[in-house]
Amino acid sequence: MDFNLLVALDALLSTGSVNGAAQKMHLSAPAMSHTLGRIRDALGDPILVRAGRKLVPTPRANAMRESVRRIVAEATDLMRPDSGVPLAMIDREFTIRAPEGMGIVYGATLLEAMHEKIPLARLRFVPESEGNASALRDGHIDLDVGALVDRGPEIQTDVLYEQKIVGVAKAGHPLFKTRVTLKQFSSQLHVAITQRGRARGSIDTLLDQAGVSRNPVLTVPSSYGALMAAARSSMVACVPEPLARAVAPALGLEIFKLPVDVPSERIVQAWHPRDEVDPAHRRLRESVATVYTQVTFGPLGRRALAAHRALLS
Repeated sequence: MDFNLLVALDALLSTGSVNGAAQKMHLSAPAMSHTLGRIRDALGDPILVRAGRKLVPTPRANAMRESVRRIVAEATDLMRPDSGVPLAMIDREFTIRAPEGMGIVYGATLLEAMHEKIPLARLRFVPESEGNASALRDGHIDLDVGALVDRGPEIQTDVLYEQKIVGVAKAGHPLFKTRVTLKQFSSQLHVAITQRGRARGSIDTLLDQAGVSRNPVLTVPSSYGALMAAARSSMVACVPEPLARAVAPALGLEIFKLPVDVPSERIVQAWHPRDEVDPAHRRLRESVATVYTQVTFGPLGRRALAAHRALLS
């Protein structure tokens, strides 16, 4: 068996093009076309067939796609020259996709934890956005942190914690004079949060079922932005409880229980199987699991609060 055919097959399936695969593997188009012929003979399947002016994968090719990608990624990791480099000598930047604001709350503490074993590590946080579910698969990010969504069948996940959604408003807000009812809550001016391209969420669905709706006069891209907006106005925001408890005191905000029972969200970290056994990536995942839990629920939360106060002073 020629395992180079698997590498070529992965390139063909990821690009959907003989020319694209040839460029990816630094081969000529005729050489890649010849390799495709060998793959077809070996598998007894055409793999890519012409549909108009482009090539489309066969059902067999679609069924094999993720397995081929995983096998090639694992083989690449095995043959990587730096696989035996001590953690203390690894000079690497890790890209973490997370809801905007998480880098502010957790970033410095997470980098400190990473530097205990990988002193040359660098962290880059990028925000969530719509339509980029393949970012882990394509290697554009190293870790995906946030609410559990469909990232692909091969993606590995680890639950960090579960969070409730709470309401926040500026201290002394008229809303706090009495118990917060559905009518009082819905009558306020609200800050909405765009999550992966959507401004309406489970709260709006539950309010619709109760026969009321909120009035979102401002929409921001993150929970942290909603907290800042609520702190500087009379608007109300609905944000994850861990984030609210970490920063609300520094922003002069009060937290209240929502008048609708919003289901808890699972916050996970997700990664591609090619990084499963990589020691540096494993250290990243271990640090995230420790730091996110301690900052959210433990004594490190006081450090995050102090950092916010310094940021706002």
